[in-house]
Amino acid sequence: MEWRGQRGSSNIDDRRGMSAGGIGGLGLVGTLVVLAVGWFFGIDISPLVGAMQGETQQTQVDPSQLSPEQRESGEFVSTVLASTEDVWQKVLPEQTGVQYTDPSMVLYSGQVQSACGGASAAMGPFYCPNDQKVYLDTSFFSQMQDRMGAGGDFAYAYVISHEIGHHIQNLIGVLPKVTQMRQRASEADSNALSVLTELQADCFAGIWGRQASQNLKITQEDFSEAIGAAGAVGDDRLMEGAGRVPMPDSFTHGSSADRQKWFARGFESGEIAKCNTFGEAGL
Repeated sequence: MEWRGQRGSSNIDDRRGMSAGGIGGLGLVGTLVVLAVGWFFGIDISPLVGAMQGETQQTQVDPSQLSPEQRESGEFVSTVLASTEDVWQKVLPEQTGVQYTDPSMVLYSGQVQSACGGASAAMGPFYCPNDQKVYLDTSFFSQMQDRMGAGGDFAYAYVISHEIGHHIQNLIGVLPKVTQMRQRASEADSNALSVLTELQADCFAGIWGRQASQNLKITQEDFSEAIGAAGAVGDDRLMEGAGRVPMPDSFTHGSSADRQKWFARGFESGEIAKCNTFGEAGL
């Protein structure tokens, strides 16, 4: 993947030069976001949720304090975000008639406040539909490589494009509908809806990869990196890594095999209509 020298996005809110004195009250929506992302990693974060009280105070720090690695990761994220903008500004209206509006990408270190509540780096990247922003602590890329064995530029780009996939779902009305359905559903059915939502975002990430492959010179090796990353963040793999027996009814993001399948489907087809996970589930 050749990303250097490509256009960077102006929709970056880099807060890595800021320190957080605490995480404010989450509320119901924020708590659900935090718990969902906790499942993403297979981590029991209930003690952290209970400790998230008080107001957040942030102090501006000189951005020059960022390490060379942090600066490079910021440039990488900016380039990938710009590529998603270029792709979806064209693909979304062509295939759905919906105009694409750019989300913002918030880069942070340690802790962050969003319109969906507070979060910490341990919870991984997430999309907040309330403010249409993606939140990412770039140290997550190191965790992918060191803890999950899923390193590589296109693997990291897959993660970013997956979160942008949630933005697409928000724009076309999928996220609001799923939220309404989950409010009336049993726990098992709610989890199943969450899985379908995540797998569709994987498929949308694949569409981006296909459309961006020429400009970014995506190779078969790059594709294998992304497939490996999709497998590494499957619920079954994460549960096994945490010493738990995989329980499909408790999956919230999908199995490794399903995540790989849907990313590949988007990459191979390039069509939003082929990413209808809900339709294939009979919904």
